[in-house]
Amino acid sequence: MLMADIPSRQVGLLDGDRLGLGPKWEITQSPDGRFDIRHRDRGTPYRPTTRPHSWAGLLDRLENSFRTAGVVRARPLPTRCGRDTELTISAVQALDPLLKDGEPYVLRRGYLPQPVVRMTGERNATGVLRDGFLTSFVNVSRIEPITQDAEFTDILDHWLTVLSDIGLHARHITIHGRNAVWRRREVCGFTVHFRHLDLPIGDIVLLWNAEDPSCMAVDLGSGLERLAWARTRQPWWEMVLGRFATPGAAPDTLDAIRTATLLVGSGISPAARGAGSVLRRLLACVPEDAAPLGVSALVRTSHGYWNLTSPMAVPWPEVASVIEREIHRPTPQGKAHTSLPPTIRRGS
Repeated sequence: MLMADIPSRQVGLLDGDRLGLGPKWEITQSPDGRFDIRHRDRGTPYRPTTRPHSWAGLLDRLENSFRTAGVVRARPLPTRCGRDTELTISAVQALDPLLKDGEPYVLRRGYLPQPVVRMTGERNATGVLRDGFLTSFVNVSRIEPITQDAEFTDILDHWLTVLSDIGLHARHITIHGRNAVWRRREVCGFTVHFRHLDLPIGDIVLLWNAEDPSCMAVDLGSGLERLAWARTRQPWWEMVLGRFATPGAAPDTLDAIRTATLLVGSGISPAARGAGSVLRRLLACVPEDAAPLGVSALVRTSHGYWNLTSPMAVPWPEVASVIEREIHRPTPQGKAHTSLPPTIRRGS
């Protein structure tokens, strides 16, 4: 079957033979097309890693696992990449020329650990980010133009190998979703989700241009922080923020400074419009008395983290200075706590 056949019917990829998962996997489907694929040895207990947590070490293991399969690491997209968004919100934006315009090229391909900014993280009733969500994170991705369905299944199968290489073995993974096609503007797709025990850890999406189905690609995506969380099962904020996750420290304030470090470090300055306005609105949520001794320690640590995947253009001392000036910037009505924008689309 050619991938061009897919838009005219449901995606029939879910029998065991065509997924290439072998007899160790059990597939169940419901009448509405939802499916659940689990390893037959799923009852075995999971023991989180006891090794010291290292972001650089985890990134190295991911890169080595992809490289072993011949998948080369791509350089990150700029923080301001989007044509539809002010900031880069996903590595899949590298596929825009192919998927949205039907052009025979992409901006990046291969393994891409991409820093992204999203203001859509789930929050609790008081507006605080729920565990597992951040306004910025490293989108661990594999993005590839494809021509045959076998490439989709091969990439899915290899992802299980990658997960195993970092300690998340197949017997604890559930593959699930709905056997149906969705459409968003110029693009159609079919999504398969991954879960490690009870924790969602990403998805793989088959994508094609709605008008020209021969323009097809695969977007495999997870989050570096989520993968680390699945491996260690540490408390979320302790794992993400390390020594800064102390009693009394507001996670949302620390998260805002962490994200601001990525933006300022990428050369974005506070402004009334455009990407700078996202930064300004983000820091408007930080109370002036949140860091009476300054933000340099957290900025330095965050700057080092982002630098692992996307070399920062602005040194950390300058980043700290910009953030501190913005936090204490006088306004006509005085500092007010504002809510974050639900999206960062152009013109918002």
